[in-house]
Amino acid sequence: MTVVMLVTLGVLAGALLLLLTTRIAPDAIFLAALTMLLAAPLPTEHGWQVGALPLALAVQGFANPGVLTIAALFVVVTGLRDTGAIDWLAAAMLGRPRSERAALLRVMLPVTALSAFLNNTPVVAMMIPAVQDWSRRLGIAGSRLLMPLSYAAILGGTCSLIGTSTNLVVAGLVLANGGTAPLGMFEITWIGLPVAVVCGGFLLLFGPMLLPERKAQGGALTATHEYTLELLVPDGSPLAGRTVDEAGLRNLPGGFLIQIERGDELFAAVGPEHVLRVGDRLLFAGVVDSIRDLVNTRGLVIATDQVFKLDSPRHRRRLFEAVVAPSSVLAGRSVRDAGFRNRYHGAVIAVARNGERVSGKLGDIELAAGDLLLVESDAGFDQRAGRIRDFLLVRSLEDSTPRQHARAPLALAVLLGMIALSASGLYPMLVAALLAAAAMVVTRCCTLTDARRSVDWSILTVIGASLGLGAALEHSGAARLLAEGLMSLFGGSPHALLAAVFAATALLTSVISNTAAVALTFSVAMAAAQGAGLDARPFVMAVVMGGSACFATPIGYQTNLMVYGPGGYRFADFLRAGIPLTLLVGFCTVVLTPLLFPFHPA
Repeated sequence: MTVVMLVTLGVLAGALLLLLTTRIAPDAIFLAALTMLLAAPLPTEHGWQVGALPLALAVQGFANPGVLTIAALFVVVTGLRDTGAIDWLAAAMLGRPRSERAALLRVMLPVTALSAFLNNTPVVAMMIPAVQDWSRRLGIAGSRLLMPLSYAAILGGTCSLIGTSTNLVVAGLVLANGGTAPLGMFEITWIGLPVAVVCGGFLLLFGPMLLPERKAQGGALTATHEYTLELLVPDGSPLAGRTVDEAGLRNLPGGFLIQIERGDELFAAVGPEHVLRVGDRLLFAGVVDSIRDLVNTRGLVIATDQVFKLDSPRHRRRLFEAVVAPSSVLAGRSVRDAGFRNRYHGAVIAVARNGERVSGKLGDIELAAGDLLLVESDAGFDQRAGRIRDFLLVRSLEDSTPRQHARAPLALAVLLGMIALSASGLYPMLVAALLAAAAMVVTRCCTLTDARRSVDWSILTVIGASLGLGAALEHSGAARLLAEGLMSLFGGSPHALLAAVFAATALLTSVISNTAAVALTFSVAMAAAQGAGLDARPFVMAVVMGGSACFATPIGYQTNLMVYGPGGYRFADFLRAGIPLTLLVGFCTVVLTPLLFPFHPA
C-alpha cells in the first residue's frame, strides 16, 4: 500500500467511526474528511506533497447533476406545499381505513408511487406531518406508520431514475465513467418495481409484528391554551354537501367542532352525519397546531373579513401568537372595536384565555390582559409588535403561511410537466427540475424567498463531499485494492460477485449515507466487473439496489433519520424490521438482475 492509499483509507475509517459513535452532523464529518485529504502533508519519493487528492477531483461532486437536481426539487416541493397541493394529495391518498393493515397500505402505496417520480427525501418531508395528524385521528401510534413511510419512499425510489438521489448519483457516475451506456429513465424499474411489490407485501404481512409502538419525542400536542376559531363555508367550497365526517372535521387532533351556525339556526351538538352547506359558520376549539391546520383546510375560510382587508397578499403572510399586556390599549376592548388591523397591520383570527373556552363570535370577544391572540399578518409583525408595550410576547409559528389553494392545480401541472419532460427524454432531469423550480416561482406558487429557504444545504453538502471521498478512493488505488479483494473471494462465480457488490454497498449504506456508499463502491464494482471479464451493467444495478437497501439503521438514509425523532424510535427498532427487508432486497436483486441484464450480453 502506498502512503496516499493508507491516508485515504484512514480518513474514511475515521469518518465512519465518527458517524457511528458521535452525534456530529454528517455534513460536518464529510466536509472535514474531504478537507483532511486536501490538506494532509504526505511524504513522497521526491520530498513532501500537500494533499492526497487533487482539488479538481475533490470538488467535482458539488457540480454533479444529481446534486443540482435535488436542490431544484426542493423548490418544486415548496411550491406544492405552499399551494396546498400536498394537503390535497394527502387527503385523497390516506382516506379513512378500517384497520391497521389498511392504514399501512394507504401510506405505502401512494408514497411508493410518488417517490418513483419525486426525490423521496422531499416526499417524506411533506408526508410526515400529514401521517402524524392522520395517525392521531385513527388512534394508531405514529411509530406504526412513520417507519413504513420511510421504507415505502425508499422502495419507490428504486422504481425510476429520478426516484432518489442515489439513482441520480449513480447515473452521473456512469456518465463520468463512460464504460457503459447511460442509465435510462425506467431501466431500473425492471428490478425496482418487483422488489417494491415483494417488500411491500412483506411489510403488510409482517409489519404489525415487527413495527414498534412508541410515543413520539415531543410528538404529542402539549399546548395548554385552547383557541376558539370561527370558519366559514364559502361559495364554491368542495365541502358543501358533504358530512362533517366526510369533510375530515371529526376526531381532529387536539381540536373539535363545537357548533355550526346556519342563519338563525344554531346546531350545538354536531354529529358526524351533519351535512355542511354554503354559508355555514363553524366554531372550533383546539390547541394551536390544530387551529393552524384548520386555517389551511381547503374549502374553509376565516370568518372574519379583516384578513382580506390587509395590504399584504396572503401568500406572504404567516401566523403569530401574541400575549396581551396588562397595560395594553387592547385590554377591555372587543376585537372589533380594538382597531387591530389599522393599529398593527394584522388580523386576530383566534383567541385563547388561560385554558378557558372563550364563547361568542370573534368580533364580540372582549380582550383581557394575558389573552393569547392568534394573528395573521406579514413577516414583519413580530418586529413591529416588539417595539410597543401592548404585547408581552410575540412568536412566529413555523409553516403557517396560508395555502394558495387556487394555485394548487397549477402547481400539480408544473409537477406533471416536469415528469413528462424528463420521462420523454426531451430534457435531462436536471434541466426539467430547474424549469419546474423556475415555473413555481414565476407562477407565484411559492415566493423566491421561500424557494431559497427550502433548499437543505446540509444534504447537498453530504452528497457533494461524499462524491469527493469516492473520487479519493479511486484516485488513491484503494478502490482497485478492494475490488481485487472481492475478486479473490468471489471472482469464481458471477452471481457470488454480484451478491458481494450488493452486500458491500448495503453494508456501507447502513453506516454512512447512501450517496456516499454508492460513490465509494461504484468504482470497486466497475473494477471487479472489468477484472472478471463481465458486463458492467448488472453490477451498476447491484450498486443502485444496494444503495437503496438502507432499512436496517436510521443513519443510513435521510428519510430514516427524518422519521426517527417523530416516531420516537430506538436504534434496535430499525434493526428488527430492516434486516429482513435488506436480505429480501438482496435476494431479489441477485436473482432478477442476471435475467434482465446478462453477465455476457449477446
